[in-house]
Amino acid sequence: MGLIQLVLTVCALAQPSVCEERRLTYSIESGSLFGCMMQAQPMIAQWAGEHPSLRVTRWRCVLPEAEGKKI
Repeated sequence: MGLIQLVLTVCALAQPSVCEERRLTYSIESGSLFGCMMQAQPMIAQWAGEHPSLRVTRWRCVLPEAEGKKI
């Protein structure tokens, strides 16, 4: 198992120009970015259902240890 971060860009429905990033960290069996991409849609749908005042405009998967490293 490995940790993956699903990074969501979300905007307020009442003020579409007000956007921010939300990070969801979870473990998946493969621990790969591909595995994250395959499992992301249901997780995004669940998160969006729990946050009806926000709209997900973008998303990406990152490895937590890779975030912040410069290539």
